Amino acid sequence: MLSKRIIPCLDVKEGRVVKGIQFVDIRDAGDPVELAKVYDEQGADELVFLDISASHEGKKTMIDVVRSVASELAIPFTVGGGIRTLEDIKETLRNGADKVSLNSSAVQRPELITEGADYFGSQCIVVAIDARYDEPSDNWVVYTHGGRTPTEWSLTDWAQEAVKRGAGEILLTSMNKDGEKTGFDLPMLEAVQSVVSVPVIASGGAGSSEHFYDVFTKVDADAALAASIFHYKETSVGNVKRYLKDKGVPIR
Repeated sequence: MLSKRIIPCLDVKEGRVVKGIQFVDIRDAGDPVELAKVYDEQGADELVFLDISASHEGKKTMIDVVRSVASELAIPFTVGGGIRTLEDIKETLRNGADKVSLNSSAVQRPELITEGADYFGSQCIVVAIDARYDEPSDNWVVYTHGGRTPTEWSLTDWAQEAVKRGAGEILLTSMNKDGEKTGFDLPMLEAVQSVVSVPVIASGGAGSSEHFYDVFTKVDADAALAASIFHYKETSVGNVKRYLKDKGVPIR
């Protein structure tokens, strides 16, 4: 089993880190630069920065904030939100990101995944997928624009298409589980892992160290992302890592 990664996520709106439940009821969680510094010191394996209002409001990613956060980090840094063109990818990587996360723009124009992968390599291109379980169709439906807009894509079809286009990693968020702290959506992760060969990052639902243990041992996710339990100091990256190490999970 490869070493597992623990990844805090900074959802940023208007220069502040925020967190909601099922993509709504947003509340403030702090300064992105300060939090980035804390997570680096705590031993996070990577950091994800998502400008959650950029795609919905038609804005570009806040490059000045990205630059400030990157200056505090010694760990890999993924940035997403408002990245629509190859030039945007270039600018984001130039200003301190190690990878870019493509979501709405990739669904609207899948060629962007290929353009980024051809220019920088697949290892720099993460495709983030937000999906909600749809009972009538007994499937997960892909959403864009911060969970506001349903698409025609089913989860597994879009995951396969994204990888075929050049995605080197999938960041998979369960909209049903987001902010609920009841555990990761294991069936959803299993469904995607069964159809793609690239690493899958689990997102949505982390509420305890046990939830990380479940996602690494029951479905063998490559990495797990969390926000509110770290931001509001319910636990720390270090505590989660110690728990997992004690349980025999390989941790970096």
